[in-house]
Amino acid sequence: MKTLNRRRFLRGTLGGGIITLGLPLLDVFLNDNGTAYADGSPIPTRFGTWSWGLGMSESIFVPKKTGADFDLPEEISALASVQHHINLYTNFHVFKDDAPNLCHHSGWVILRSGIAPTTRENRPGETIDVAVARQLGNATRFRSLSATATGDVRDSFSYEGGNSVNAPEWSPLRFYQRLFGDEFQDPNASTFIPDPRVMVRKSALTAVQEQAQKLQQSVGAADRERLDQYFSGLRDLERRFDLQLTRPDPREACVMLEEPANLANGLDADLVSKRHRLMTDLMLMAVACDQTRVFNMFYAAAFSATTKPGYDKPHHTATHEEAVDTELGYQPNTSWYTRRAMEEWGYYVNALASFREGDGSLLDNTFIYATTDQSFAKIHSIDGIPMFSAGTAGGRVKTGLHVDGGGTAGCRLGFTAQRLMGMDIESWGDKSNHTSSEIGEILV
Repeated sequence: MKTLNRRRFLRGTLGGGIITLGLPLLDVFLNDNGTAYADGSPIPTRFGTWSWGLGMSESIFVPKKTGADFDLPEEISALASVQHHINLYTNFHVFKDDAPNLCHHSGWVILRSGIAPTTRENRPGETIDVAVARQLGNATRFRSLSATATGDVRDSFSYEGGNSVNAPEWSPLRFYQRLFGDEFQDPNASTFIPDPRVMVRKSALTAVQEQAQKLQQSVGAADRERLDQYFSGLRDLERRFDLQLTRPDPREACVMLEEPANLANGLDADLVSKRHRLMTDLMLMAVACDQTRVFNMFYAAAFSATTKPGYDKPHHTATHEEAVDTELGYQPNTSWYTRRAMEEWGYYVNALASFREGDGSLLDNTFIYATTDQSFAKIHSIDGIPMFSAGTAGGRVKTGLHVDGGGTAGCRLGFTAQRLMGMDIESWGDKSNHTSSEIGEILV
């Protein structure tokens, strides 16, 4: 039976016509352990990011115990159901060096790019997801995907350069239509018919390649750089056309979802939660259908304006203006916002774990890198910014651990993630954020 091919189809006739049925991802297509395809090719590894705004209240967020079976203080108690799937990283620092501490900006930029920004407009380098997408994203329809629960297209922690921010999907309905609209090729469909519109577009694109090369030779250096960026986009488009003209492999977990209703605008916490869960379900189905292997989910902005019913200050304002309760030792309403964020992080991880794939789940073949912008937002601290990861990256990562960084560079987690994704890099980050040290405690 192991001679079966995962592109094997069932063929027959019906009413004089040929019918073709694609097979799902059967156990027979996998090795004896269910960890790879029978021909030796691995089940795809994916990389995702998740982000929340405004950090934590350290006294009720950071566990007292490190290693396995760590305690869950009240601000992260919602993570009990996913504790065995995640790692929590505390006491890791980001370093501004000779750059200013740009409140709600420096922290996330350093953790995502490895470089301290010098102004709010400055986005140095490129973010980690962009680098990983070049490694993993060439075999899928979308090299990467981003979505936000804020309803604001400006909220993104992903960029390719200072002036090239990757705008996220902000509407569940628009996101659904982009993912599962007319150009979606169902990998489990009974037949495959290449879209003639794609064939025409590809032909038109190919026809202008020679003229494009001549144009690049006739302009100045600055224009050549702009054209090179433009034509890189066209080459990526051509790659996507090629993929759309090739029958996709069957995907066991890929199921067409119902089109969601359009949500109202607003940042009420319940509405943000609903939007986050809709976007999460859509994003993860896109991953399960192998439309992308690199993806970003944005729960709340660094300047989070999420609101709490019955409370007159949005999250960001509360971090500045709410007094610390002398008995509790923290800001209770500010902490309420963080707890809601942790509930959504728990939902996100559970959603990944619920997709069966091989002998495990989609989460088992994924590594999620989750960051925020501050540690204690009331004083705009960037020392000890908490981070999470989820998933085992195909069995290469231990989970269920609390890791104390001992004041070392937070960029160690980003460096570790890139190495796990197969990137051939010896180090990552700039100046004091530069590191060549993986977080060995989590590696198998």
